Amino acid sequence: MKTWLSLVALTLSAAIMPVDVTPTRETASAAHQTDDPSIWVNPKDPSKSMIIGTVKMAAPDGAVVAFRLDGTVLGSIGPVDRPNNVDVAYGLTLGGRKIDIAVATERNRHALRVMEIVPDQGLRALASIPVFAGQKGAEQQPMGIGMYTRKSDGAIFAIVSRKSGPSGTYLWQYRLKDDGAGQLIGEKVREFGAFSGSKEIEAVAVDDEMGFIYYSDEGAGVRKYHADPQHADAAKELALFATRGWRGDREGLAIYATGKGKGYIIATDQTTPNSEYHVYAREGGAKGPHDHSKDLGVFRVGAEQTDGIEATSRPLGPEFPKGMFVAMNDSRKNFILVDWRQVAKGLKLPN
Repeated sequence: MKTWLSLVALTLSAAIMPVDVTPTRETASAAHQTDDPSIWVNPKDPSKSMIIGTVKMAAPDGAVVAFRLDGTVLGSIGPVDRPNNVDVAYGLTLGGRKIDIAVATERNRHALRVMEIVPDQGLRALASIPVFAGQKGAEQQPMGIGMYTRKSDGAIFAIVSRKSGPSGTYLWQYRLKDDGAGQLIGEKVREFGAFSGSKEIEAVAVDDEMGFIYYSDEGAGVRKYHADPQHADAAKELALFATRGWRGDREGLAIYATGKGKGYIIATDQTTPNSEYHVYAREGGAKGPHDHSKDLGVFRVGAEQTDGIEATSRPLGPEFPKGMFVAMNDSRKNFILVDWRQVAKGLKLPN
């Protein structure tokens, strides 16, 4: 009896009650199911930044959509054949000029769909880059993507997950670069990534400043690696966390940086009807910089069956002076936008 009571007490003490946070607004609804958002920050006028999201349908209904911060549609690219995740990168040199890009996984074409981000206009089709060459079936179908810019030389990489794959080589990393004739190509630089064998790996998030990759092993936890493929410990797993206290799949990931290596890692618990978002310390914990075991809090924003999320701490105008959190919302086929100050207030986080 004492043992049973102790287990119940331990379970209850480990559970963290989620805090409900009021959204600022939502984007317009898509005609079909959405999947993953990214945020592009306009360097000249942050209030004119964009939310870029995927509509994860087969062609001709699949698309990548750019939204204004008021939630209205600025433009879209389509058809895209079953896009899943999307991420952005800044300052890619191509054909002698620097551009910002959005890159989406195009699952049915086994490729990355690359788009130029055009301020005040939206997206412009740029290139299609094949991925997972030589693989077959689900192992050739790209799902998640995280863009990484190496601080030492500005090189830009895409870290890509797939529908299925073996432990140790589940994720492939590509360097995106000019081929010398003004065309964009992807050069594979490594295969890596432990996998539990439970569910799949989709969500990938990259911390450019710190040089780390995080990805969701959906049935097991969140894993952490070095982002630089040339790092001496590039093949070494640095952490596995978010292993307990979950009710659904581990899905979307986001980084909210507060400067000097501090901030938060946000991970999605895909629950119905209201998905939950767990917050962990970006800088690590008592056992070192890779100790993310402590759950700092859990919040909800009224989004159902969330796949992708995104966050930024950069000011985005008077409505979002501390940045925002964005969550995919399955029930209305759109994305929910949240003033980060509301998240910090709800969880009593230093900002």
